[in-house]
Order: sequence, then structure tokens, then C-alpha cells
Amino acid sequence: MKWRTILPQCCFFLVTCALTALEAVPIDIDKTKVKAAQPVDSAKIEPPDTGLYYDEYLKQVIDVLETDSHFREKLQKADIEEIKSGRLSKELDLVSHHVRTKLDELKRQEVARLRMLIKAKLDSFQDTGIDHHALLKQFDHLNHLNPNKFESTDLDMLIKAATSDLEHYDKARHEEFKKYEMMKEHERREYLKTLSEEKRKEEESKFAEMKKKHENHPKVNHPGSKDQLKEVWEEADGLDPNDFDPKTFFKLHDVNSDGFLDEQELEALFTKELEKVYDPKNEEDDMVEMEEERLRMREHVMNEVDTNKDRLVTLEEFLKATEKKEFLEPDSWETLDQQQFFTEEELKEYENLISVQESKLKEKADELQKQKEDLQRQHEQLEAQKLEYHQLYSK
Repeated sequence: MKWRTILPQCCFFLVTCALTALEAVPIDIDKTKVKAAQPVDSAKIEPPDTGLYYDEYLKQVIDVLETDSHFREKLQKADIEEIKSGRLSKELDLVSHHVRTKLDELKRQEVARLRMLIKAKLDSFQDTGIDHHALLKQFDHLNHLNPNKFESTDLDMLIKAATSDLEHYDKARHEEFKKYEMMKEHERREYLKTLSEEKRKEEESKFAEMKKKHENHPKVNHPGSKDQLKEVWEEADGLDPNDFDPKTFFKLHDVNSDGFLDEQELEALFTKELEKVYDPKNEEDDMVEMEEERLRMREHVMNEVDTNKDRLVTLEEFLKATEKKEFLEPDSWETLDQQQFFTEEELKEYENLISVQESKLKEKADELQKQKEDLQRQHEQLEAQKLEYHQLYSK
């Protein structure tokens, strides 16, 4: 089902459940002109990891709900507002006893998992006497007041938490990438400090040469433009560029045939462009930067094409985008090598943060070493006392 396979994507639950019943618009394609490809069984497509700390719980709940025919029928008829407002969650009261029992068990397992996480964290700080039940309040994807039963409130909270968290997921990824780049530059500069002046100059020269080599790549087409899609049409699909047809293109790249281009299907369209800039065999090409570039391309196309902001591209949205001037005459696309990820001030602030964290770790290590030495001394004292008692009683 569509709502199951797309659900673990950004804002997936909110929209895809409401669109389950829709089918892809039939389009005639001359299959003899398309490069041979393995048939895709949509039922076997594993939904991608959402990156959420409750990802497994979310997928398990989806699997169980899918087995109830009544709930599945309601999903097919529901609109976005019904899901968003929580009205659909009330239908949980009507699912079969067997399904409710499974959901109850899933929730108990999830609560147990969260309690273990809390305990592990508290144990690391050697805290005792903490109310674990109260600490469950920090998790907003389930109702902590009833840890043994999965209720309509739980489904409502799970939908809202996943929607909210995934809306901020891309932003968090950008922030992590920025930190990655700052750490990379920090480590490079720290390494240079350990070198002699002559070696430092050699290393700086090598760095500049690699940077220049990386920047020397073919022109990257604007993501989502006609030129970019025609290149995929010709090189990936093996079709005549003169026969380019947006409807056919959409059908070809709607891999699971659900009538939408989701985020993963869109990102797959940028592989050819990314290969112009990044090669895993080249020392100067960073694959982490390649994935950041892919994310930026996908975000750009979504902003341009996804008019209702549901993180899915319909055929209608896609065709409307091909009528825009930007599709035929796009601006040039700035790759990451043309951009600055951070300022010197931001790098300095980040280095100060690293210094503080390293100091805290050193203090903790020194404290643990001291505790180890104290325990060793106590052990030696006990052994000495045991030996003394043994000698006393053996006389």
C-alpha cells in the first residue's frame, strides 16, 4: 500500500495515508526503447530509515494497522485535515481486538526500551532515586500516562510527533554537515601546526591543488530543469532526447507506481549530475559533500514543484513545473565548491566549544583514574588485612 511505503519519509504519515486510493495516471510507453531494468515489486520496497529515534516503533505500528481492513478503508477515504486534526485516530477504537492487543504489546516494548535508555543515561551520571515514570514525559510520540495500552491518543501523538520531527530533519542534517566541514578544517589546521615550515608549505600547496582539481568539473545542470531531465532521459533511460516527454518521464521514474515522485525517487534523478562533480576514487572528492549536494538539489526541486508542500510530487504538479520559464531557461546552479559553509567567527566559536568539551572529558578521565587508583589502594589494603588475619589465626 502507498501509505505504508511512503510513510517513513518527511511528513509522510500526514499526507500519504490520505492519498492511498489514488492511482498513477496511465501513460503509454514504448518499452522497447527503454533500457532493460529489473521489475520493481512495490510490496518489497523497504521504507527508508527516517532517522527518528523511534523509527522502528513507527514502522511496527504501521505494519500492524495495515492488517486491519476497517482502519485501512478509513485511511483510503480520509483527507489531510482528518489526519492532521486527530479525528482519524479515533477510528482506532473500532479496530479488531487482535490488532489492539498487538499494538498494546508494541507500546509496552517501546516504553521498556525508553526506560532502558533513561536508566543507561542516568547510570552514566551515577544518579539514583530518579522517577523514571516522570522522565518518560520527555518523549512525545506516545502517551506515558498509560504505558500498557495503545490508545487513540497514542496514534495521534505518533502522527504529530513524526510530522513535526521530520519537518526539521533536513535542517538538522544541514547543521550536522556544517559541523562536519568545520571539524574537517579544524583538524587540517591543527595538523599544519605540527609540521615544519617547509612541510607546511608543501601541505598547503597540495590542499590548494586538490581544491582546484575538485572544482574543475563539467557544468552541472540546474536540478529539475529540462536539460537535466533530458540528460537522465538519454543516459539513464536510454531514450532519444528528441522524444522527451514529461508524462512518460514521470511514469518511468515513479519506481513504485504509486502516482507520486517521493523524495527518494527525486534524489535518484540527480545521480548523473553528482557524478560530474564527485568520484569516490578521487582523493579530492568528499562523499559526505556529495550527499549534502544531493539533499540541496532535492530541496530545491521540492520548493519549485511541490505546490501543496506535502513532500510528494504529483503528475499534475510535475507537468505544471515543465510549463514554467525556469524549466526551459534556468539560472546556473551553484555547486558546494562555489559556496562558503561557515565564517571564521563561526569556526572560532566551534573550536572554543571543542576545547571546552575536551577539557570536560579530560576532567572526567582524571576523575575516573583517581577513582581507579583509590579502588586499587583499597584492594591492596584489604589484601594486606586478609594476609594479617590469616597469619594471626594460623599461629
